Formats: sequence, C-alpha cells, structure tokens
Amino acid sequence: MFETLTERLSSAFQSLRGQRELNEKNTAEGLRSVRTALLEADVHFKVARDFTDRVRDRVLGEEVLKGVNAPDQFVHAVHSSLVELMGPEDARLVMDGAPTVILVAGLQGAGKTTTCAKLAKHLRDKHQKRPLMVAADVKRPAAVKQLQVLGEQTQIPVFHREGLDPAALCALGVEEARAKGCDVVLLDTAGRLHVDDELMEEVAEIARRTQPQNQVLVVDAMTGQDAVRSAEAFHSRLSLTGVILTKMDGDARGGAAVSLKAVTGCPILFLGTGEKIGDLDAFSPERMAGRILGAGDVVGLVEQAHEAIDEKEAQASFDQMVMGNFTLEDLLGQIRMIKKLGPLKKVMGMMPGMGQMLDKVDMDDNHMGKLEALFLSMTPRERLLPQSIDISRRRRIARGAGQEVGAVNQLLKMHKSMGQMMRKMGLSGGGGKATRKALKGMAPGGQLAGGAGGGMGLGDAMGALGGLKNLFGGGGGMPGAGDMDMGNPFGAARPMGSSATRKSGSKRKKQKKQRNKKRKR
Repeated sequence: MFETLTERLSSAFQSLRGQRELNEKNTAEGLRSVRTALLEADVHFKVARDFTDRVRDRVLGEEVLKGVNAPDQFVHAVHSSLVELMGPEDARLVMDGAPTVILVAGLQGAGKTTTCAKLAKHLRDKHQKRPLMVAADVKRPAAVKQLQVLGEQTQIPVFHREGLDPAALCALGVEEARAKGCDVVLLDTAGRLHVDDELMEEVAEIARRTQPQNQVLVVDAMTGQDAVRSAEAFHSRLSLTGVILTKMDGDARGGAAVSLKAVTGCPILFLGTGEKIGDLDAFSPERMAGRILGAGDVVGLVEQAHEAIDEKEAQASFDQMVMGNFTLEDLLGQIRMIKKLGPLKKVMGMMPGMGQMLDKVDMDDNHMGKLEALFLSMTPRERLLPQSIDISRRRRIARGAGQEVGAVNQLLKMHKSMGQMMRKMGLSGGGGKATRKALKGMAPGGQLAGGAGGGMGLGDAMGALGGLKNLFGGGGGMPGAGDMDMGNPFGAARPMGSSATRKSGSKRKKQKKQRNKKRKR
C-alpha cells in the first residue's frame, strides 16, 4: 500500500539533498513536489493545499534543530504534519454498555460483512470480549449465509430471524445478546450500490431502535475520493464515530487514508489489509506516516512476528545458525517462519527502506512453496547432511518436487553461502557467547530492547535471514534487512558494507585495471 505516494514523496525529498539549510526558495520547490505527489495519490485538493501550508509553517517557523541537515528537517516536518492530519492517535471504539452495540454500515462491495467478522474476531482475541453478530443484511442475496459461514469459521455466534425488517431484527439481536451474556453486538446492516434515501432511512431507523455506542462505516480504500464522499454522506445522517478502510493491500495510491479524517472529521479505526479473517490492523497515524514516508512499520512487524513465531524456537534457530550448525532442516524452519508472517510484499513493506523497492523486485509467494517442495522431497538424513547430496540424489529430489535439477543446485548453493555468512557472524565478536548475549537483549514479549548498544536491533535480528534474499523469486536481488542502514528512518536504505569489504572491492578493481592494461600491451 502507498507505493506510489511513497515513491513520489521520496523523489520530492531527493530534490533537497545537498542543501545546507532551508530557505523560502528550496522549501517552495520541495512543497511543490509534495503537493504534486499528494494530488497524484488522489488526496483531496483542499487537504493537499492545507497540508503543504502546515508543513511550510513548521519548516520556516520553527527553530532549526542542531545537528540535523535540511532534508531531514523537511522530512521531519512532513512526518509530523501527516500524523496530525490522520490523527488522533488514541481513536478507538467506545466500550461501555451492557452490551456495547456496534452498527456496521457501508455500501455494497466494500467488504462490510467480512469486516464485521474480522472485527468480532479482533475484539474476542485481542480484548477478551464475547461478541455476537447480527445478520441484518436482508437485501443482498446470500449475505446472511455469508455471515453464518464466517461465524462458523471464527466460532462466533450469529443471530438471525426470518420475516423481520432490519430494524426489528437488530433490536431483537441486542436483546438476544443481553440474554446470552454477550458484551458486544455487531450489527451487519444492508448496503446499496450507491447512497440513496432508502438506505439512509433504514440505517437511521436501526440506530434509533438500538442506540449504538459506535456507528462505524466500512469504505473501500481503492475507490479514492468516492470513499470520502460516501463517508461524508453517511456522517451527515448517522453521526459516525469511526471508519474502517478495507482493501488497503490493493490500494497503491492511499489518497483516501490521508484525506478521510481531514474531510469528514471521522477518525480511522482499523485497516483491512488482506482477505484472511485475521487481516485487520488497528490504525496508528504515527506508524502509518512512517510507512508512507518509506520508514516502514518496525513496531507492527515486531508485533506480527511475536504473534506468529514462537520466540524460543526463533532464538534456538538463530543460535544454531551462528554456531555453525546450519542444516537444510534449519533453513526449512526459517522459510516456514517467514511464511507465518503473511504475504512477502506486506512483510517487506513494513521494513525501513523497502517500500520503494517493492515494485522493482519480483516477490512471488509461490516461490516459497516450490522451495518447501524441494525440502520435502529430501530424506531427513539429506536435510541434516546436505554434503551427502550427490548428483544422483539431486536428480531424484528434483523429480520428486516436479522441478529442474538447477533448482536443487541453486538451493544448495544458497544454503552454503548462508552457512559461511553465519559462521563469520559467530567468529566475530566472541562467537556463540556474544550471540547469546545479543539474543538476551531482546525484551520480553517480543519488544526490542532500547538504548545504544543494548540489545539486538531489528536489523540484526532480521539480518540473520539476510541470505534469504534469493528466496523472493525471480532472482531479484532483494537485500536482507541486515544489509540496510536502520539509522536513517526517513531516507532510502543504504548498503552497510564493512571496511574490509570495501577495501577488498577496491583491491579487485585495481587488479582488474592492471589486467586490462596488460592485455592492451
């Protein structure tokens, strides 16, 4: 998400590189590029104008921060203004009432029914609530059945009665929740293809009969400014308390997310980031602004990893790798851990500096499945002793996985290079003791330990998987997280080669020049 906006803003920031200080002239040039980027991302033109005015006031009106160059000053002002634009930071559902009623409204095709089930699961799993979903969309064919199927998948009860109008059905659903001891009721109301009087009267009657504490609108982020206009229409009749943006995984422009709060005054509560029932993320303006500016979402990535990956398993695997006992069985475990985090494009987009590279690299999730097929075509002994895999075994493994022998050769070559890299990591800095000390720097609950030199940063932890850059399909040359400079959160990723690496590179260049001279002679 936001790939286009991130790329355009990065280009705008590049125009300020090399400037020692900000003045009226270079600030105006930078703001012109930022305004163009926002308009191309389908941000409302009034929002884009007010935003650039706010950035100008921050850049030229604030005291210059010591030790910070002009481009970073400008980026800091843009980041702060984005957070302010999409805030407030503490927007959340109101949870008071017995039970708490959440009216879910929206147009057809926005993903309202699926979002209702996602939200119910989120409240149950993250907030220990006992939700009940009411299937009140009697207009759309199979809408009731869809919610019932989602209820079976998530094991959340669904209430419905035939022959009742939507308002009476919702009122009866609230009484059913009270009788069963459910503390949250989600009303899945009917939608239309467009905003009309019949739709508005129906949801207004449901709101009058049930007195919901939360009136939430579900809008499709891919519709751009149409999402903002439909939110304005609903807000004028319902007094919305929040908005949920869906299909954010397919929205490359992001204009709706940026301008929705400013135009309607309704805070964004959640983002639908995928088709799976668990793909619902709480909205954070601070973290979203970071992703828009290419700084990624490190906190979100750590939280996601903590939920999907067993911490003891990950620590044991990492320790095994740097101690030099890195087998194909360990590599298979690493691949399976990465798959648990979700689609590769989503995961890499949460890493600093990666947002600008997503369109340049072919990250095929099917490639992971092909690699796993190669591993499963091996015997347990072969996975533990990769040096025993000779040419005849490679042919057998390739046939078993339905692939070419070259795929097996590439896998073994990658495993060998990763093993060499991990052994070097283990030898430098005290070997296994240093590694275990770094691992203990991870704070409990998956949070990264803070402080200079204290604990293991995300770049170091993910850097352990740096050799997996060839797993993303297409031989795309994706750099590992450990190869990037995490100290520049708003700039593009920069390679961090060691001094020894740089010296060896320059030495090779000199030798190549000498060989060319000899050939000419």
